[in-house]
Amino acid sequence: MYVNNWNDKRKVILRYDVNQDCTLSNSRLFFDMTNAPGSDALDGLKVDQKGNVYSTGPGGLWIISPEGKQLGLIKGPEDPHNMAWGDDDGKTLYITALTGIYRIRVNIAGVRP
Repeated sequence: MYVNNWNDKRKVILRYDVNQDCTLSNSRLFFDMTNAPGSDALDGLKVDQKGNVYSTGPGGLWIISPEGKQLGLIKGPEDPHNMAWGDDDGKTLYITALTGIYRIRVNIAGVRP
């Protein structure tokens, strides 16, 4: 399980193991954006079917590999706040911001409930 630390001083994504009884253990640092330019805290977080993590953060929407390496940064007209996978194939990412909703097509479908 991934958890964004919504704090403007320590901008990190933590990773936890989920036990059979649904408790969490083994908290560890997955990715650190603390020194990234920008003042936005981390908020929305999603995962695609290859295990890549999409997280809103300073400067845009960060894409991070399952190994914790930055793959990309999507910048839009506004700083993103949250997102949801959409369309029948799950390859459209709808991104919410302060005054608008934006969408972008991606190559890998998202994980949806």
